[in-house]
Order: sequence, then structure tokens, then C-alpha cells
Amino acid sequence: MTDNSQNSAQGGNMQVDVNLVRQLAELLDATHLTEIEVEEGDRKIRVARKAAAAAPAVHYAPAPAAAPAPAAPVAAEAGASAPTVSANAVKSPMVGTAYLAAEPGAKPFISVGQTVSAGDTLLIVEAMKVMNPITATSAGTVKAILVENGQPIEFDQPLVVVE
Repeated sequence: MTDNSQNSAQGGNMQVDVNLVRQLAELLDATHLTEIEVEEGDRKIRVARKAAAAAPAVHYAPAPAAAPAPAAPVAAEAGASAPTVSANAVKSPMVGTAYLAAEPGAKPFISVGQTVSAGDTLLIVEAMKVMNPITATSAGTVKAILVENGQPIEFDQPLVVVE
């Protein structure tokens, strides 16, 4: 782990939120990411893991020797073949966890074949305990839902195909 936080211009001591650093490191382990950066005001914390061949610099479980292969895109309806990702795929603007409904047990925001309008909520991405709605950029029909409820997702990962 590294902390690239910037000290104040006066050269003052920076106070590091150790709990935040631990949470970020646990998020790295849970999502198999190699780095994550958080910025708040003039404070910036970056937690990174070196390549899998190198020993991790944290006191947590060692990094896996090889990251698991990404799961194949999953169609929302059983029996549907895996769709090809098109230019119309709505991609994740952040790293986090995808949720297809507003709360556990609630009806999903969308389903395959549903017509959506620009601005309609397609799903939610939770990042750092903040729920971020992901909305349709244009009107169309939901052709595929490429993530599962509760699935960790990466930046720029295709989430939903709307054509």
C-alpha cells in the first residue's frame, strides 16, 4: 500500500485515517483490483497492490497469484444466450458493486425487453457506501443486462445494452 497524500503547503503533518486505508485495502482484496484512489478536499489517499508476483506491502491476506478470469456476461433471463457487447452498452463510471433494485427484495429497475427513456434509472452502483444511480443516456429497449445483482464491477465495464 502506498499513501500519496499531499502535505499542506506549510509542510504540516498530515493525519492519515487508518480505518479508511484499511477499508480501501479490503475493497482491493474483495474486488481483485490493483489500486484505488480517494480524494477529499486537499487530501488524497491511494492504495495500490504491486503485481501478483511481488509480495504485497500490507498485513492482509496475500494477493492471489492470478486474478480470476472475468465472468462471461450474463443475460437477465434464463435460457438467453450471452449477448455481444455493442456500442450501445451503458458502462460503469466507477468501481463498485452493482445493484439491480433499490433495496433487497424490491422489483428490479429494468428487465430485458423493457422500454426506457433517457434519464431512467437502470441500476445502482455502490461505491464507498454511496449509492450512485446509473441512468439511460438515451431512450430505447433493454437488450441485455450484463451484470448480476451484488456483482463487483470495474470502471468502464459494460452494464446494460440499450438499443
